[in-house]
This record gives sequence, structure tokens and C-alpha cells, in this order.
Amino acid sequence: MPDLDEAIDAAAAAIRAGETVVYPTETVYGLGADATDADAVERVFELKGRPREKPLSVGVPDVTTAREYVRLTDLEARFAARFLPGPVTVVVERGPDLPDVLTAGRDRVGLRVPDYEVTLDFYRRAGRPVTATSANRSGAPSVTNPDHLDATLRAAVGAVLDAGEAPGGVESTVVDPERNVIHRRGAMADAIESWLTDRVGAAPTVED
Repeated sequence: MPDLDEAIDAAAAAIRAGETVVYPTETVYGLGADATDADAVERVFELKGRPREKPLSVGVPDVTTAREYVRLTDLEARFAARFLPGPVTVVVERGPDLPDVLTAGRDRVGLRVPDYEVTLDFYRRAGRPVTATSANRSGAPSVTNPDHLDATLRAAVGAVLDAGEAPGGVESTVVDPERNVIHRRGAMADAIESWLTDRVGAAPTVED
């Protein structure tokens, strides 16, 4: 798909230039920026109207790349081997290259490795971790089709990587395996709950 290939290149170039990008995942469309660039991350908060105390997650093409930016315990590594790539956000310890603004000053960050080749290709070409948050104004519904993007947000980003309807349309499950907590139930929530119960020896706390 030459047009899609060119669009991925353009979106990756926009990330490297410090701009924001709307891009597809296997769940919903995301709003991306270079997650190591504090100014670019700040722009994501501004575009979403998102409170600064609510951290953003970060997307990478694979777990090997993730280890450059986060620290994984043995349990988290086993969880990642089972569920990533996949529609899951894994909360882990952040490394020094991720700025405070990304995590609202917390020492942990949500990690995404989507199970969608367009996204993974985009991440690889960008060559740096990308913010992984839904491409919508804070409090508004997530977007599964770029035609439904907020017009103001669409006009403000550097690129829209349009791959049509998102395959899943269900947000990722957000889970902290080390603390045995599911912060948000979403895709694959039942399988994650069962895995944690078996490995940890107790059912996870479910906050949502």
C-alpha cells in the first residue's frame, strides 16, 4: 500500500520533528509525540485538555526496545512475554529518559506494544518511544475512525496516519502486574485476571 507507506513515513518524520500525530492502534486511535521530549509531551496534554496529574502511557515496537526506557521485574517480563504485543497497557518502572511531565512525576509508566503492524511499523520508523493516549479531548469518547476526530484536534496535529477503522474498538486493559492491580478493564481483561490469579496466587484488585 504505497499511500499508507508514505503516510507512515510522514507520521514518523513528524514525531522526530517534535510534532504530534494521530495514529491507529488495534483498539482506538492514539495521539502521539516523542515521549522523551518534554515539550512534545506537554503539547499532547494541551491538545487533549488533559489534567497534568493524569499520566500518559508510552508505545514501543517490542519489549526489547521497551527495556531501553523502562525497567521490568521478572513477573512483568513474564507478563509481557504472554500478553505483548496486545491490547494491554502494562504499568512498570520508568527509566531516566522519560520526563516527569509524561508520568505526572510518578516513578511508573504505562507501556504499550500494540498488536497491529501499522502501529509497530510507525513506532519503528519513528525511532523513539511515542505517547500512547486516545486521540480525543479529555472526557470525550475515544475515536475508532479518523473521520470522527475532533476538528480542532485534527487541525492542530502534524500528521494523521489514516488506516481506516481501528480493528478492535475496545480500549486496552491497564494493569500493574507487580502490584496485582487492574486499573481499567478493557480488551483481554478476563484472560489477564486469570493469569495474574494463577501466577500471583490471589485475584487482582480491579479498580474499574
